[in-house]
Amino acid sequence: MYPYSRAFTSNPSIVSSALGDVTGDGIADYVYLTGIRTADSPFIQEITLVVRDGGSGQATSVPLKDNAGYNPRLFLGDFTGNKIDDILISIDSGGSGGMMFHYIYSFVNNSPRVIFDFNVYNEVFQYEVTYKDDYKVEVVSKANNMTYIIDLSYKGAEYLGEIYEENGKLKQPISGFVNPLSGLYPVDFDANQVYELLAYQRIAGRYNADALGNVLNTLAWRENRFTLANQNVAIYGS
Repeated sequence: MYPYSRAFTSNPSIVSSALGDVTGDGIADYVYLTGIRTADSPFIQEITLVVRDGGSGQATSVPLKDNAGYNPRLFLGDFTGNKIDDILISIDSGGSGGMMFHYIYSFVNNSPRVIFDFNVYNEVFQYEVTYKDDYKVEVVSKANNMTYIIDLSYKGAEYLGEIYEENGKLKQPISGFVNPLSGLYPVDFDANQVYELLAYQRIAGRYNADALGNVLNTLAWRENRFTLANQNVAIYGS
């Protein structure tokens, strides 16, 4: 899967750590990520979640499904409202689309449970991006059947001239796309010490570097799962 020229060290080391009560016994636990580093590179593989119980000293290891990338990091916070910290894991994929790997684990009673998986999120939140006449792009969010219109006038004459006739009609049909999850940020919007999730997905036009804006989805924990609480499309200024 990875180039043979990469030289990996043989032993895992700690690549990120945090302290907080994730087991629910009122005692702070040591939470960390281990991984195998690459010589002369920030690339890390075999990234694993480890929780050492602050009371018993027992360590529990949880291999991650997508476990290789860059800059693995942890955030501890209550996402479900049970007053116990959950574990947010973020890993940069390093790909040109800016895709990131995100998991959230509940670890109550030393029992690991995935409550957010970026792969599931990407399957649920799908979009259609279609160029329209008069310098417009239509973005349709399939998950909630919402439609957004982006005005391309700010893109300038050279860009628009490649796509549109002088009368604003499309020269040919064009479809864009929305990238998978490229950022997931804990935000306590309600200031109630329970975190929501702010998810970013980049809207692209004819190719990945042709950025048109971002879909911003706010997810909140409702009835044992994260649900869409709010959605916006943010565009770039000129």
